[in-house]
Amino acid sequence: MSSSPPRYKRAILKLSGEALREPGSTDNISPEIVERIAREVREALAPGDVQLGIVVGGGNFWRGASASARGMDRATADYVGMLATVMNSLALQGSLEHHGVPCVVQSAIEMKNVAETFIRRKAERHLNEGRVVIFAAGTGSPFFSTDTTAALRASEMSANVVFKATMVDGVYDSDPKKNPNAKKFSRVSFHDCISKQFKVMDATAFSLCMDNHIPIVIFDLGEVGNITRALRGESIGTLVNGEETVAA
Repeated sequence: MSSSPPRYKRAILKLSGEALREPGSTDNISPEIVERIAREVREALAPGDVQLGIVVGGGNFWRGASASARGMDRATADYVGMLATVMNSLALQGSLEHHGVPCVVQSAIEMKNVAETFIRRKAERHLNEGRVVIFAAGTGSPFFSTDTTAALRASEMSANVVFKATMVDGVYDSDPKKNPNAKKFSRVSFHDCISKQFKVMDATAFSLCMDNHIPIVIFDLGEVGNITRALRGESIGTLVNGEETVAA
């Protein structure tokens, strides 16, 4: 594995909640997957020259949009989803600390018995002092996804990049699970992501990163070592930025 220095000083890592569940398992969180993620983060941060914030989704427990489609009030459904992200964040915090990575959970919804309340300047201080900050409970408001949370926190923290670790290995022109001839992009512009409605992130997240000139790297969380490769600046997955779209 390459030990070249990372291209980014401060990064936001967005983890899919669903990716924390073992495929086919009835358990919402796989301790083994969470531990693997923690080990990879520890390895990536070992040189000490990357500051890292993490946003975790809650899809392994709950999806507000799905519950709303089945008749639940959307705002209430989204608040339930925010609490799901807190559970995932606490599980990840426990594993990171077990592996010697100092970290803190900051929640956008006040719950002082289990997490700090999100305060931008305090989060900035944690990052500068070498702690991983896990941003929980989304934006604290309904109708916003955790992808948008990652883009928002990246903008607030002046991050150099958003890494989205998900269940696909990049951006395709169509669903590769349904279309065996789907074309993968090595680089894709923000404009194309928004206008062509690529579903790897929502339009609000893309727009926030575009407006603040923050590139996004989308890669497969399932492949062992990918988190370390991404955080160390290796070419991986698909890069989303302001430049032209290029096929892989």
